[in-house]
Amino acid sequence: MQRMMLAVALVTVLGGGAVMAEQAPAPGQATTQSLIDVNTATAEQLQTLPGVGPRTAERIIEYRRDNGGFKKVEDLMNVRGIGERSFLELRPLVTVGNAAGVGQ
Repeated sequence: MQRMMLAVALVTVLGGGAVMAEQAPAPGQATTQSLIDVNTATAEQLQTLPGVGPRTAERIIEYRRDNGGFKKVEDLMNVRGIGERSFLELRPLVTVGNAAGVGQ
């Protein structure tokens, strides 16, 4: 309750909506404002995600090529090197678009 009151006071003092300014993402991290579609992203785009390096990006692309794309975000856990912990970090940063025609 004290935290909420402090947050309300802070917003009031700082002028309302100005507190909500978006921070620049840390190097190597995507923002939640720009979700990455794992069915269309390039290897370079995938590498902006936390914990995704060149090899994992390659495996994501191989998986979508071999399986006709990702049907749901949870399918990322079928990619070697992406376990539950990694998936939980990736989940808010990715989306799955139309899998039809995926073959990159």
